[in-house]
Amino acid sequence: MNTLPFHFAGADLRALGSGALWWQTRGVLCVSDLHLGKSARAARSGGMELPPYEVADTLQRLDRDLQFTRARMVICLGDSFDDADAAQRLSEDACLHIARLQAGREWLWIEGNHDPGPVGLGGSHQSEVRIGPLTFRHICSESTAEVSGHYHPKALIRTRSRSLSRPCFLSDTRRLILPAYGTYTGGLRCDRAPLTTMMGPEAQAILTGPTLRRIPMPR
Repeated sequence: MNTLPFHFAGADLRALGSGALWWQTRGVLCVSDLHLGKSARAARSGGMELPPYEVADTLQRLDRDLQFTRARMVICLGDSFDDADAAQRLSEDACLHIARLQAGREWLWIEGNHDPGPVGLGGSHQSEVRIGPLTFRHICSESTAEVSGHYHPKALIRTRSRSLSRPCFLSDTRRLILPAYGTYTGGLRCDRAPLTTMMGPEAQAILTGPTLRRIPMPR
């Protein structure tokens, strides 16, 4: 599996092509913004109908990442479900799949702005958690050494022949923002506010996908 190592706030981390973050020395796999149930929520609200496959696809990718890393702890960094009802309306197959992923490892659901945490599923629920030098929360604050999500960052790269948009990690000396992991999640270009004002001038982007690539954060 393709990974890209980088150093942040005293921790040696790896970006995975899927958008997951792997902290090998701590056995921690972190994913953000799964937004499980997005297609079902859109159907309930009368919005655009989407093929109802995103829950299975997202969980299958997470399954592959866990098989590769053999992580002892999983941190779901908020907005794991598209809304509170989505967690209650999961299919039996999806619930069983999550239970299999949780078996034998610690599982933390971090509270997001879309959902307060799926209380009917296994694992523990916290607003944020500190592990070693890093603090994990859904939305970044003014603190340092924090890992967050929420903004679904993506980068637009232009070449001579085409433009390419990819979800990306963003990091500077203070904060690390993860891309959205969910299959149907959109993105916010990192050359737009508020990301341009939040990230320092030294910020870098790590583009996800089949080939990970680190570049200066586009502005």
